[in-house]
Amino acid sequence: MNHEDKLAHYIALNRIPGVGAKVAKYIIAQIGNIENLFTANIKDLKQIENIGNKLAQNIFDYRSLDLGMREMEFVKKSGIKIYTYFDDEHPQRLKHCEDAPLILFSKGRINWNSEKIVSIVGTRKASNYGLANTENLISEMAERGDYIVVSGLAYGIDTIAHRACLKNNVPTWGVLAHGLDKIYPAKHREVAKSMLERGGLITEFSSGSSMNANNFLSRNRIVAGLADCTIVVESAAKGGSLVTADIANSYNRDVFAFPGRSSDKYSQGCNNLIKRNKAHLIQELSDLEYIMGWDKDTKKAPAQRSLFVELNDEEKALTAHMSNEPIFIDSLCQESNVSMSKALGLLFNLEFKGVVRSHVGKMYSLV
Repeated sequence: MNHEDKLAHYIALNRIPGVGAKVAKYIIAQIGNIENLFTANIKDLKQIENIGNKLAQNIFDYRSLDLGMREMEFVKKSGIKIYTYFDDEHPQRLKHCEDAPLILFSKGRINWNSEKIVSIVGTRKASNYGLANTENLISEMAERGDYIVVSGLAYGIDTIAHRACLKNNVPTWGVLAHGLDKIYPAKHREVAKSMLERGGLITEFSSGSSMNANNFLSRNRIVAGLADCTIVVESAAKGGSLVTADIANSYNRDVFAFPGRSSDKYSQGCNNLIKRNKAHLIQELSDLEYIMGWDKDTKKAPAQRSLFVELNDEEKALTAHMSNEPIFIDSLCQESNVSMSKALGLLFNLEFKGVVRSHVGKMYSLV
């Protein structure tokens, strides 16, 4: 089976109702490979552990390679790139998330391995205060360089952020809640088109996909998962940007929020995040850079590891699962069977001893 045929299989699986990203990855792991899923009979499908008869029947009834092949034609004609979860090229920040999408479609100029990727989200009813904070922050990013801004191309803070990036020549990515055959809202088509020159558009949805509320929730997890941190500029007490912040927290990513007056409706969500220690307070870019460790001189020589440093048993157990290649702290905890709180303390001590180096995005490596 060639690469295009395999992609068509993944696309077709992604279109089956009731099969989300986590279920799809689980089924592939259980059945051996993607091809087996499309040749298995209903009896074989029902025997997959934890799937159940209803979902097995759904897969059997709705699997259609025709959908996948038609989408591949659209992809080739439109200059779209596809990344499956199992590809080495799949963005590593997102791949690390438990509910990472099975497939990503992208268009434009996107470098998944950029060093500083920041998500900016907020209310659709941005005030002048939110507008000013967003534009000032991105202007500072332009002065520093090396930043990429991710958002959802929605009304309000999202598009304010995208437009500010275009104005200041900061690359920006828009994550869509639909396929790349359309832009919603249609009013943002020109913005989306301009973003392709130095950034791009990203989605997990095929062309022709119907739009519903769940799509926007799915989109939010990608906005959070692609970035090292998420900034909430403005939000009411409830809103989609708070959902994105919660998802970012669940991914062990840093969250930042701009404070506002207690009487301002669209500062209540941000104030609550800060009050409940779910977000760091941010007023300017230096606040974020301090927390993220991006204010340090990256050219500074690393601390030399002592030749005679002594490690206790817990430190040895943790470093046994580390190498010179950075590893996400979540993966390290899982592999070493050490709790997050315990690992953070051990890593702090190991960094102080010159044994471990911290990296952007809560990753660590041996020195």
